[in-house]
Amino acid sequence: MKEELIIASANKGKILEAQQILNDYNIIPMKDYDIQIEVEEDKDTFEENAIKKAETIAQILEGRKCIADDSGIEIEYLNGFPGVETKRWLKGTDRERNLEILKKLEGIPKEKRNIKFVTAIAVSDGKHTISAVASIQGKVAERMRGEKGFGFDEIFELENGKTLAELSTEEKNKISARRKALEKLKEILKK
Repeated sequence: MKEELIIASANKGKILEAQQILNDYNIIPMKDYDIQIEVEEDKDTFEENAIKKAETIAQILEGRKCIADDSGIEIEYLNGFPGVETKRWLKGTDRERNLEILKKLEGIPKEKRNIKFVTAIAVSDGKHTISAVASIQGKVAERMRGEKGFGFDEIFELENGKTLAELSTEEKNKISARRKALEKLKEILKK
């Protein structure tokens, strides 16, 4: 029987990706254990937030392993903004946040529009914790493009000139920072 990993997410895409990559484990959404907790992400790095979430929920689960993540974007020209505040720096929709970022970078040339998407993933049983961090690089597009994806996908432009929102789910999943972090974590878990 596969070992259980309780995932601190209700996001179906995240759950499916974790199930596909960590296929040696039985990935179970925390709602299946009737856990409704919202862990405050108040740390300075994505990795620290992921660790805090995994450890907090693992303690509630009394030693069962929990997997949790934190992710967001860092824009070089804006000194890493919004960073760990990616989901919280502006009340409103993803689209409203994206429009605000585009305003902040209005008139800034492409070579200064570097953006990094960072994902940190941690696994904890409440006593022992491991984590992995991965990222992808791109440019902030000059305008929103694409209908697929969510979050900042429509402003995150890859080297090939496409935004993440212009890629198919399969194309996006192949290059995603979450996939890279999960693959790293899988290697650590094997040891």
